[in-house]
Amino acid sequence: MTSASPSALADTGSPLTAAAVQTAAPPVIEVRELHKAYGPLEVLKGVTLTAPRGHVVSLIGSSGSGKSTLLRCLNLLEFSQQGEIMFEGEAVRWRGTGHARQPADRAQVTRFRTNLSMVFQQFNLWAHMTVLQNVMEAPLTVLRQPRAEVEPRARALLDKVGIGDKAEAWPAQLSGGQQQRAAIARALCMQPRALLFDEPTSALDPELQQEVVKVIKDLAGEHRTMVLVTHDMRLAADVSDHVVFLHKGRIEEEGPPAQLFGAPRTDRLRQFLSASMAH
Repeated sequence: MTSASPSALADTGSPLTAAAVQTAAPPVIEVRELHKAYGPLEVLKGVTLTAPRGHVVSLIGSSGSGKSTLLRCLNLLEFSQQGEIMFEGEAVRWRGTGHARQPADRAQVTRFRTNLSMVFQQFNLWAHMTVLQNVMEAPLTVLRQPRAEVEPRARALLDKVGIGDKAEAWPAQLSGGQQQRAAIARALCMQPRALLFDEPTSALDPELQQEVVKVIKDLAGEHRTMVLVTHDMRLAADVSDHVVFLHKGRIEEEGPPAQLFGAPRTDRLRQFLSASMAH
């Protein structure tokens, strides 16, 4: 599942640049011709997407374009009917076809999900646990890591997102922005290969949005692999290596942010950006 590390590649005696090592590694996430339908309603109509290691890929588009569905398919929270999903070069194994298609290997699904941490729009913190307990829970119970290892990491991550002083607080005692930052710390505590963000700022008022935007920008600056669904065009422009514009379940246009936001090629993207910037 995992590719050779840069140090392992270097030990072969061949002089490899960092760029060559990056090229040699398979993408963290790759999707080919993905189709997803709910009954007769086709939501994704043949989407192909690549998230190389260390890159930020943003998904933009109108509500109903398939962005969040695509993200949930990546994390195997939803099952697609056709197409390939690969994690670090390893393809999801399926059984059945069409609407009966589902993963054939539950252990593989668990392994993939533990390496793809998802941050949801509505925080999804456990109300009966303190912030620190929320952040530690998955590494303790899913990964079965020792508390002596997990707790210092969790506290350091809460410091990293700016709420170290809220470790013993209950989620209800936090603002929305603080809750979302706690959710990001929880995702990071799993030490994932990639982070998936589903509209992480849309449930927040503008002032609190900026708290979360700062954390996401900091993570992008660390070259973490991320797939980001967002309505915030400025955030997408600032943090992305690659932007994908979805329209009615298809990729209408994609490319570097300077191209998509500065010189959109399609009328649909121009209309979408015009409407988005007006709000």
